[in-house]
Amino acid sequence: MGIATRVCFVVLVLICTFLREGRAATFTFVNRCTGTVWPGIQSNAGSSRMDPTGFVLPPGTSRAVQAPSGWSGRAWARTGCVQDATGKVVCATGDCGSGSLECNGQNAATPATLAEFTLAAGGGDDFYDVSLVDGYNLPILVEPAGGATGATTCAAAGCSADLNERCPAELRTEGGAGCRSACDAFGKPEYCCSGAYANPNTCRPTAYSQLFKSACPKSYSYAYDDPTSTFTCAGGRDYTITFCPVATPSLKSSSGPGATTAAPTGPTPTLPGATPQMPRSAGGQDGQGVMLGDNSWLASLATGDASSAPSLPPALWASPLAPLLLGGLLLVVL
Repeated sequence: MGIATRVCFVVLVLICTFLREGRAATFTFVNRCTGTVWPGIQSNAGSSRMDPTGFVLPPGTSRAVQAPSGWSGRAWARTGCVQDATGKVVCATGDCGSGSLECNGQNAATPATLAEFTLAAGGGDDFYDVSLVDGYNLPILVEPAGGATGATTCAAAGCSADLNERCPAELRTEGGAGCRSACDAFGKPEYCCSGAYANPNTCRPTAYSQLFKSACPKSYSYAYDDPTSTFTCAGGRDYTITFCPVATPSLKSSSGPGATTAAPTGPTPTLPGATPQMPRSAGGQDGQGVMLGDNSWLASLATGDASSAPSLPPALWASPLAPLLLGGLLLVVL
């Protein structure tokens, strides 16, 4: 192996390592509901803040948000948000109590469907789930970019069913816009996995959690519902969070504070009366995320055609490795 070839190999390894461990993950929020939602984001204690912590997302639009490396926290949808004469923002479900468009570190009021993440700080695995432990207000689907074909752990997670339609009367709230958890509604230890029930041996599924689980098998239904509800991917990938991925329930309000700030990405079909189910990816594999990006430029470099190679990200030029990376790329091209 020649010196130039060895240098090129080392440079490519360094590029892959830098991009994997140094870049922030991107969360793309997509609204396929028939009305506006107001996503909220809360970082866990000790985790860096994600910015923004709340925004407006009209129907048929999407928005990408950068997450700090190693971020952990949760995201959800607020619904029916209005702004009073004093400028205070109040939402029918998922309200974080901040009184503004941003949640500023505050959590969602129950009931709310939660997408929860713990991202790898570098080289490790990401963990994520969609939780109904705090109740339900909207269907949510989480898809990792480039999920492995046939994977059972790095796959789509979430709840595509409209649980508000099948919510027991004793758990319904907000005029049917939300479905409370049994813990929230009754406060009993056997429902909350507290006291004598604060371990997986004594806290077992209840009739209520089983109702949630049967409708949404890829979601957390109670506190110790780990084996079929936590998903894992190799770190360094992006995620799409879709509200109302299949079913499109009519929301209380399609307008509200900041409702004109997001740019539409194209019409999204509504499916009234459709049977809710986990959607298929473009590749036809159940529960898999769609592969993002194009690796064809690597093949072009190998054959000496650099015309299709993308420009390197600004963070790469700012790295102390930049001179070595540039030299290695020039050796490949020449």
